Amino acid sequence: MKTFNYGSALSDSKSRPCFCSLFVVASLICGAYFISTALTSEEYKERESRWKMINILQNAKSNKCMEQCRAPGSEALPKGIVAETSNLEMRPLWSYSMENVDSKKSKSLLTIAVGIKQKDIVDRIVKKFPSSDFVVMLFHYDGAVDEWSDLDWSNKAIHVSAVNQTKWWFAKRFLHPNIVAEYKYIFLWDEDLGAEHFNPKRYLTIVEDEGLEISQPALDPDKSEVHHQITARRRKSRVHRRIYKFKGSGRCDNHSTAPPCIGWVELMAPVFSRAAWRCAWYMIQNDLIHAWGLDKQLGYCAQGDRMKNVGVVDAEYIVHLGLPTLGFKVENEFNATQPNVTQKERYYNSETSAPSESQKVDNRPEIRRQSFIEMQIFQKRWESAVKEDKCWVDPFKQYSFNQSTH
Repeated sequence: MKTFNYGSALSDSKSRPCFCSLFVVASLICGAYFISTALTSEEYKERESRWKMINILQNAKSNKCMEQCRAPGSEALPKGIVAETSNLEMRPLWSYSMENVDSKKSKSLLTIAVGIKQKDIVDRIVKKFPSSDFVVMLFHYDGAVDEWSDLDWSNKAIHVSAVNQTKWWFAKRFLHPNIVAEYKYIFLWDEDLGAEHFNPKRYLTIVEDEGLEISQPALDPDKSEVHHQITARRRKSRVHRRIYKFKGSGRCDNHSTAPPCIGWVELMAPVFSRAAWRCAWYMIQNDLIHAWGLDKQLGYCAQGDRMKNVGVVDAEYIVHLGLPTLGFKVENEFNATQPNVTQKERYYNSETSAPSESQKVDNRPEIRRQSFIEMQIFQKRWESAVKEDKCWVDPFKQYSFNQSTH
């Protein structure tokens, strides 16, 4: 007969409530976990659904805006606040009215690389360009800026100074297409030009009538230093686009289709349309500051057929004085401050007075040598770029036979 263990029964009866309590607590914990998990899952699903909807809307907007080009770096901004272009117009510090800002008529831009010794010549050039139609920008290669302040138009002009730098060095750094986008035409001139017979407004009228994207005024052959015959003025002609040469090497005739026979201007006094300059600026090499070789390729920026869109304007012509400027210096120059003496007369007087070698410093031979080296580098870069760019199609390739024979 088994004996009833009172102690064990008592112990079991005491432990049952404890187990029950643990079970209840565990159940509550599990319930809370499952409830919170369910709520979190619902919240996650809702958030995921919301992001999916946002992605759908973004994709729809992306598809709608896919063709809209945005300036690099502006993607985080609403398009309407992005100002991609600027200009060279000076603004007053106060009392500035926002009215009619956008209603101003379009202007053109005259830029000249200048030294103080050609101040009189440059003054006469600038006075030919009315301020109502042209903005003037001077590139000072000799560091002399304050010396121009006595001219009545100087305070309205933009002055940029960098010692011993060329016109093309300035142009690459300060005439970015987005900066000059508001100007219809860009004149990129040397300083040693006589503009007595030149009217810029009539010139641009002819350029627009003839559809010239890249042009230059013709040179008076009787008074100018003419380096390329195509730039010489033809009497009783409005515009010419080609040259005829039947003797010697490099003949040019009616079958010629490439520079320098046709579709070519000199880099001395080029005039670019807005679209042509946007293209030409990209072709200027940052380190090749003399830009030799660029003239032969400018036709690619003529916005079409270079045989039609590039030309020399005979009706409005200039004189190329051929003065030694950048790289040429005469110490104690003869009659440097004498009144009523033109710059060209001063130059010739200085030649006849024969300054000593210690007074005369002429670095132009070295500059010319460097220019030739840069031209060779540019030609190699062009050939390499053509070879490497498999997507580029040469619009003038069909004329390769003519280029090699004329």
